[in-house]
Amino acid sequence: MTQSQLAEELDIGKVAVGGLIDRLEKSGLVRRDADAADRRVNRVFLEPKSKQLIARMRKISHRMNEQILAGLNDEQLEASAVTLDAMKANLLTYLAANEI
Repeated sequence: MTQSQLAEELDIGKVAVGGLIDRLEKSGLVRRDADAADRRVNRVFLEPKSKQLIARMRKISHRMNEQILAGLNDEQLEASAVTLDAMKANLLTYLAANEI
């Protein structure tokens, strides 16, 4: 994925994602390569070390989600998701209007 696509997917700025990738690259978790078709574009690739970390994080995340969501039915989960989406949209609108 390109750095721009990654920034968009994560809802963070291109500068912020660039710094994050710098740190991940120094840790040996990702590598950046220029796009073959457009040398101005950088693509980000996972290194083998990161794949092991991601697998471990997914297991931990799954266990945490089971605990956090225990006892909630589908209706409650759907209402929570809708509410959080609305809150995120409101926050993004606020930030865009106030350029914080």
